[in-house]
Amino acid sequence: MSLGLRWLLALTMGLAPCAIHAAETWTGWVSWVMDGDTVLLVRDGQHEPVKLRVDGIDAPEICQPGGAEARDAMIRLALRKPVQVLDLGQDSYGRQLGRLSVGGVDLGAELVRTGMAWAYRFRTGKGPYARLQRQAQTQKIGLFAAADAAMSPPVFRKFHGTCHGL
Repeated sequence: MSLGLRWLLALTMGLAPCAIHAAETWTGWVSWVMDGDTVLLVRDGQHEPVKLRVDGIDAPEICQPGGAEARDAMIRLALRKPVQVLDLGQDSYGRQLGRLSVGGVDLGAELVRTGMAWAYRFRTGKGPYARLQRQAQTQKIGLFAAADAAMSPPVFRKFHGTCHGL
């Protein structure tokens, strides 16, 4: 939801604009890549890393087919590089959520464009990168290269559980 739309909703509902989380932009560097959609970042001027879930994508679990490739793609794009973060607050699981870019390149968009992740918006549908996902599927690249459809992480977890026990 855009900031302008949030403002309009706040006014309509009689709320103060400060009651709605305004997206903040900050810089830092990626100290570790956990998987294709989760990184540890060190914010400029800080010493402790922050775990960030990349908004708008869902990469394969690290233990499922395509998981290591998605992680490796994120490593190539971001590890030890300066990043810009559009901080979107926390998701429903309490994880820090944000858009991540390096040199003006939106990393979520890049992972979806290359078939390393699905376009995703938790509980709200297709997400901001749906068009890029359709292109990757049409081009049969990355997760979409196999004749059988790649299993999305929620379906994988339903049948196999999480990777934490492996």
